[in-house]
Amino acid sequence: MQTEKVKILLVDDDRNICDTLSLILESRGYDVDVANTGKAALEKSKTKAYDLAVLDVRLPDIEGTKLLKTMHETRPKMVKIMLTGYPEPQNAIDAIKSGAEAYFTKPVNPVRLIKAIEDRLEELKEPKTSIEETPISCANASAEEESEATG
Repeated sequence: MQTEKVKILLVDDDRNICDTLSLILESRGYDVDVANTGKAALEKSKTKAYDLAVLDVRLPDIEGTKLLKTMHETRPKMVKIMLTGYPEPQNAIDAIKSGAEAYFTKPVNPVRLIKAIEDRLEELKEPKTSIEETPISCANASAEEESEATG
């Protein structure tokens, strides 16, 4: 049985960054689409369920943090990573508050970005432990509480 490729959307108006990251990610087996505007990114995300998006903070038609919020509302499970050539602390704060799982400044170190992408995708694969499956420790319970609990 063939497993479905992980789908990644790159959103940046810098075509060189998109081309370079696309080549790297595709060589690692990912299905990569590129959008150079926020509008194009929204259109693509309506027709395809992406596992992860890499978004530029400054796009020609929309602020990346606004795009991030919209994508977070429509695709909350999609991992979102922000890139910026304008490293302002407020941008990072806004991005994280709006649902970004990571934030990188340009020029981005491709090795670090790929590691972050792969780490976030691996976290998606890991099964979450439900409350029912979580063992409860009575180590801090008093003897009275413990006897009440056991019977």
